[in-house]
Amino acid sequence: MTSTEIDSRPHGLPPLPADTLAEQLGARLVGDAAQLTGATIDSRAVRPGDLWIAVQGENNHGAEFAAGAVELGCGAILTDTAGEQLIRESIAADRIPALLLSEDPRAHAARAADLIYAEPSASMSVVGVTGTNGKTSITTMIDRTLQSMGVGTAVVGTNGTFVTPAGEGTRTVPTVRTTPEAPDLHGMLAMMRESGVQTASLEVSSHAMILHRADSVRFACAVFTNLSQDHLDFHGTMEAYFDAKAMLFAGDRARSGVICVDDDWGRRLADRAEIPSVTYTTDPDREADFRVTSMTPEGFGTRFTVAWDGGDDFDLVATLPGTHYVANTLGVALALHSCGYDFDVVAEHVATAGTVPGRMELVHDDGIRAVVDYSHTPDALEKTLVSLRALPNVRRILTVMGAGGDRDRAKRPLMGEVAARLSDTVVITDDNPRTEDPASIREQVAAGAHRAAEQSGADVIDQGDRAEAIARALRLAEVGDVVIVAGKGAETGQDFGDRVIDFDDRAHVRAHFTRKDQDSTHA
Repeated sequence: MTSTEIDSRPHGLPPLPADTLAEQLGARLVGDAAQLTGATIDSRAVRPGDLWIAVQGENNHGAEFAAGAVELGCGAILTDTAGEQLIRESIAADRIPALLLSEDPRAHAARAADLIYAEPSASMSVVGVTGTNGKTSITTMIDRTLQSMGVGTAVVGTNGTFVTPAGEGTRTVPTVRTTPEAPDLHGMLAMMRESGVQTASLEVSSHAMILHRADSVRFACAVFTNLSQDHLDFHGTMEAYFDAKAMLFAGDRARSGVICVDDDWGRRLADRAEIPSVTYTTDPDREADFRVTSMTPEGFGTRFTVAWDGGDDFDLVATLPGTHYVANTLGVALALHSCGYDFDVVAEHVATAGTVPGRMELVHDDGIRAVVDYSHTPDALEKTLVSLRALPNVRRILTVMGAGGDRDRAKRPLMGEVAARLSDTVVITDDNPRTEDPASIREQVAAGAHRAAEQSGADVIDQGDRAEAIARALRLAEVGDVVIVAGKGAETGQDFGDRVIDFDDRAHVRAHFTRKDQDSTHA
């Protein structure tokens, strides 16, 4: 299926008068009312007739860039009193468009865009998925399952934004964040509605909740996967991180909730949720509405049985290995059922369509199994390695891994420890160093790896060049071994701060075996 790039906005909506918008927001209108046809927070992305939203950023006030937004034809500006002063100091009075003044323009940005785009999320089913791990897996599995059922879908998240109207090819929308800024998100939802999308699945990051990016989205269902250490550089504490995730389950956010209670954070959320919610677990000894009572390997995946109080036990099939994919599959089925889809039909299609690019992706399976996975937290990496160890006839596990720069430093030695405790060989390499020194990041990862290796006996190798690290692990592998390349999944670039180079872990794995096959042919 080919993928083409499309505009992120709708084209057939009537304009909204600025005075009407100001009244509904409770903002003060200064100047003549304009007709508004779009919204953006990025001054460089302004289109004629847009509401441009100028907010205080981490280092600058957006209003400092007002001249550029006015030059591009913005119809009105939503800002605060500090922004108004900056605008009046930098732009001639006769060129200043209508101003909508608010004490907190960032908090009003989502509602403003929602109104300009005629409340798009009210016209489709939107599933919001939050949690440390599993967001991309569940949203992608929802998307692929519904496509298999002939439903028009869209998915927004880490891997990008993809729109697939029923019976048509997939189209892409360029995005740079897991959850886009609120004006962009509502514009995309309106475009999806215009394209015939019936259900959209959306990754909702903790940053998005704190920064109001998912505000005014009417979620049909909110899904919680799990919580483990990540993003503490932003949230500070696990409690604050949890509070951000729990915001999605407030009474004004979603009609229903689906909550995994495999960890205690999930149980706490179930007790705290303000919306009607069902719980599920892969631990038969935990209390939940739906409990996985048995799991049996089936191919590269798992067949599992679920018990519930509403009737007879039932079976589902996870197409990928590991308890966490059992949990993901059950979460997908429950979420889609809560959106009104027939459970038996969903169960049939998720069993064949529930794969995810870069998530436990089996890239090679002939003597040596090579897997690429996005696991980039200690908890995710541990689940991945435990799942691979449980596969039939595994001889050794060789892990290629690292840690990202400009992110939570505390998790780096923890990830090294997990890798060396659960692998036979660990090749520590560069992930996305961004602006940090790559060698320093590897050293922090290695500190945890070497401590664990004293007990496990794992070999720990430092190889900064990621291409060579992958090749080295594959050269060391023998029949029966599993090589796991962790951390970047389906990403197609490697970020060094001043540049991003083309890099796809899967392509490097395939290239190794292609060269190996050619060498054996010519030998």
